[in-house]
Amino acid sequence: MSVSPDQRPAVRKALRAAFGTEGLDGWTPVSGGLSGAGVYRIRVGGIAYLLRLEVGRDGLRDPHRGYACLKLAAEACLAPRVRYADPDDGVMICDFIKARSLVLDYAGTRADLVVELAQAVRALHAIEGFPALVDYLDGLDALVDAAARAGVVPVGAFDAWARLREVCKRLTPQPVSSHNDLNPGNLVYDGRRIWLVDWEAAFRADRYVDLAAIANAYAAAPESEALLLRTYFGRAATDGERARLWLFRQVSHVFHAAVFVAGVAGRARAERLDGPDLDALHQRLALGEPVLATEEGRLAYGLARLRAAEANLASGAFMQAASIAT
Repeated sequence: MSVSPDQRPAVRKALRAAFGTEGLDGWTPVSGGLSGAGVYRIRVGGIAYLLRLEVGRDGLRDPHRGYACLKLAAEACLAPRVRYADPDDGVMICDFIKARSLVLDYAGTRADLVVELAQAVRALHAIEGFPALVDYLDGLDALVDAAARAGVVPVGAFDAWARLREVCKRLTPQPVSSHNDLNPGNLVYDGRRIWLVDWEAAFRADRYVDLAAIANAYAAAPESEALLLRTYFGRAATDGERARLWLFRQVSHVFHAAVFVAGVAGRARAERLDGPDLDALHQRLALGEPVLATEEGRLAYGLARLRAAEANLASGAFMQAASIAT
């Protein structure tokens, strides 16, 4: 039998502070993504809110940093309003946003969607106050190493990463306040606008980390990518900026591949790297399908990302981008 979250002392403390009551009208568990956090849709006074309970802490999952970034993003109207956040207890309550499909319900055109996302990223990067944590490429290197040694994919599956990392490390860093995980599951559309959620990976990182994540999922076509950069910079992008985005799009593929491969270690394994097409998986995710609800689904998504990076890094476009990126 499930235990109501308000039976926990830290949750009762949060409810008293936020709403002046210790009781819930109702509660429903919802998906907490890959972090393992306990996430609930709760009702207090007939109004729905989101309650998040942290269950683990490590170098990345630090509520002190994550909650601080969330509050700054909420103040900038990019994230839902925060009603309560105690990093020591690992309890956070924010407004609940009822999600609608970006594929079926978005009110504008595909170009409108790209513009809205670019404007959100630009506003995010203008925020002052996100803390530094680690050099993004160095942190990803450790994650790739863990994924490569996890026994999930064939030996050598991540070998192309070393060449990509070497090229990107030569570029001058452009650190900004960064979400660092703008995958389709962390973009919530309410029928009027898009909200950015799940801030546990937020810290100062290169601006192209967020731009690449949006480009891979929503602006892969050349004209959409050009619109993304033009909206973000307020002008047409240079050849060097387009090349840098191309490189970081591969970095983003490798990041997602490593996260999903490492995440299923000991529970799933792939003898080969083939599987569903990445664009098709993104379409299903945008439709709200539970693509990532199973170990097999998460592995299939990771492999799709890995195949995309592998193919692109084996093409002539890699050396061309490496030679002109700025």
